[in-house]
Amino acid sequence: MRLILLWILNAVALLAVAYLLPSIRVASFGTALLAALLLGLVNSVVRPLLLLLTLPVTLLTLGLFILVVNGLMFWLAGSLIEGFTVGGFWPAVFGSLLYSVVSWALASLLVSGRR
Repeated sequence: MRLILLWILNAVALLAVAYLLPSIRVASFGTALLAALLLGLVNSVVRPLLLLLTLPVTLLTLGLFILVVNGLMFWLAGSLIEGFTVGGFWPAVFGSLLYSVVSWALASLLVSGRR
């Protein structure tokens, strides 16, 4: 039950990012649910491999290259799902940052509400 609720909260966070950034568009709530699912899968499967492969660059940039990897994963999800569009690389980086902050805030409300 908690996993489904977090999935819905991530979809709401994605809709909030699309509302705040004009270069990111989400067609509907169903598209947001699909995009949140794909973002979760991409971040759990592809991102660790990319982080391992880019470890030297990440160390040289003191971890800032992880922002690039997050933006690329966000952009990849936007290119795979019809109805979820990301306007370019920099909107993907800012969108991934904003998506992380909003989904973290919503999830922390869920956790603090349970206690």
